[in-house]
Amino acid sequence: MYSRSLVFAQFFLIGLMALYSNAIFSSWPGLVILFTGVAFGLWAVMYNRLGNFNIRPELKDGCLLVTTGPYRFVRHPMYTSVMLLALGLAVATPIYLEWSSFLLLTLVLALKAVREEYLWCEGSEAYKAYMQKTNRFIPFIY
Repeated sequence: MYSRSLVFAQFFLIGLMALYSNAIFSSWPGLVILFTGVAFGLWAVMYNRLGNFNIRPELKDGCLLVTTGPYRFVRHPMYTSVMLLALGLAVATPIYLEWSSFLLLTLVLALKAVREEYLWCEGSEAYKAYMQKTNRFIPFIY
C-alpha cells in the first residue's frame, strides 16, 4: 500500500503541475530544463531494459543492477529526469502551486528512492558497493 500511495502522489503532483503550466512554451529556461529532463530520462531507458523497470518502489523478481550509462553517475536517473521535468514546469510558471508541487514531488521521489535502496541493500552486496560510488540524484553532489 505504501508503494502504491507514493506512485499515486507522484502522478497526482505531475498532473497538477502540468494542468497549471500554461507558460511552458514562452519560457526558454523552463523549456531547456524540461528537455534536459526528457533527454536524461530517454538515456536512462536506453540502459535499463523495460522488463527491469518498475514504477513502484519495489524490486521485480530477477531484476538486474544497472551501473552503466546515466546509472554510472546517479542511482535513480529516472527520478532525476522527473525532477528536471517538474523543475522546468515550475520555472516556466513561477506560481506558488507549481513550486509547492515541485517540492512535494521531490519529497515523494526521495521517499521512493529510499524505499528502493533499502530493498536492494537487504539482498545485494553489489548494491551497497554501488551506493558508495554513486550519488542518489545529482551527479557529484547528492
